[in-house]
Amino acid sequence: MSEVATRKVHTPEFKAKVGLEAVRGVKTINEIGREYGVHPVQVGQWKKAIQENAKTLFEGKRGP
Repeated sequence: MSEVATRKVHTPEFKAKVGLEAVRGVKTINEIGREYGVHPVQVGQWKKAIQENAKTLFEGKRGP
């Protein structure tokens, strides 16, 4: 019988760590994926999510 492949579940912290490394641009997406055992497409998606959502960190009320 064949084994059923299980999906990896990554923590938000792991996704942020890998995505931020991709945003920095010191290594290629392929290098980062190989280093962390994640498909390069997934690394690219996490990078894109960080870039698109970074502005929300600075939204909201100003002052006390």
